[in-house]
Amino acid sequence: MPPRSKAMIFWATGVLAYVIAVFHRQSLGVASIEAAARLGVGAAGLSLLAMLQLLVYAAMQVPVGVLVDRFGSKRMLVTGAAVMACGELAFAFAGGLAGGVAGRALIGCGDAMTFISVIRLVSLHFPAQRNPVLVQLTGIIGQLGAVASAVPLIHSLRSYGWTPTFLGAAALGAVAVLLLLTVLRDSRPERAAGAPPGLKAAWAEPGTRLGMWTHAATQCSAAAFLLLWGYPFLVQGHGLDPSTAGVLLSALTLCGMVCGPLLGYLAGRFPFHRSRLVLIVIGTTAGAWTAVLAWPGRAPLWLLAVLVVVLAANGPGSMIGFDYARTFNPVTRIGAATGIVNGGGFVASMSVIALIGIVLDLHGGTGPEAFRWAFAVQYPFWMLGAVQVLRYRTITRRLLAAQPST
Repeated sequence: MPPRSKAMIFWATGVLAYVIAVFHRQSLGVASIEAAARLGVGAAGLSLLAMLQLLVYAAMQVPVGVLVDRFGSKRMLVTGAAVMACGELAFAFAGGLAGGVAGRALIGCGDAMTFISVIRLVSLHFPAQRNPVLVQLTGIIGQLGAVASAVPLIHSLRSYGWTPTFLGAAALGAVAVLLLLTVLRDSRPERAAGAPPGLKAAWAEPGTRLGMWTHAATQCSAAAFLLLWGYPFLVQGHGLDPSTAGVLLSALTLCGMVCGPLLGYLAGRFPFHRSRLVLIVIGTTAGAWTAVLAWPGRAPLWLLAVLVVVLAANGPGSMIGFDYARTFNPVTRIGAATGIVNGGGFVASMSVIALIGIVLDLHGGTGPEAFRWAFAVQYPFWMLGAVQVLRYRTITRRLLAAQPST
């Protein structure tokens, strides 16, 4: 088989594993109301579950990045898929907060091993000029997992109940393990003699931190919306039918899949304007939320649809952060750099999710007014992210200008 065909098969297998990982990651979002009843928790308890999942995910990013550089993508992808299957199994039989915490922690741990490993496959098996497009495609196709975790999962919960639904999710993880073991082949890159340690060198690179703040500022709003608070915000806060809410959540993902190639093309075509794209995503997101939160009472469906369309650019916008990691780091430390970038985004997402839950509990309800104050916690994250993007853009441009031309 030609090397190019093998590369495409390996990448496609990794992407399928990522699709399943996204399904596991976001399965709590549409099950949040049922989870509250089954596990006997309130808004803060739900925040704890989602926050713990993201905390484990974020805490694992840098160690996983180093391990991927050392052991290769196949081992990490297989381990991640197996751990997530165990997490869904624990969640299926959870009858209280402790069981729910164990399940979501395992899912966060396995999820942390997946995306970084797929990005490394892209870096190893494809030429540099194709990397930006393939990274965007990886993120876009992966969002099919979010589609599967919306309307189909809602239907399954209604038709079959809690335990059968999450047992099915665990079985899906087992299928991913078998596929990865059967199809994927991998190799470890040789580190050049005298090369600096991957983690230390990756963090010292300003371009890595530019990617980290890009990911943090662009991802946190849509992640909080999809992972936990979007469904109760639409159903309990704005009175939408659960099916309508599911359609909006699916539409967010599908619109992101359309937006991704456009942002990927623009980032590749105009690399020195990537930060402008990032700032546009941040600004439009803040503007759309301002319109929704400032609307008196419950926002109309058309305005909520506009919000969903705007949030759809968050995921593709965050992928620009990984392009910065690739641009400013050699392949021998791409795992560590990608881990730093990804970790920053999920620390921000975890913080937003937790703060929304705390504010909702302080207001003692889930009506429009309570959600208005709760989602206002996003503004400081957007402001800090935008400032840091501008800061590290200036630093990286100064360093590039100081390099001797060849």
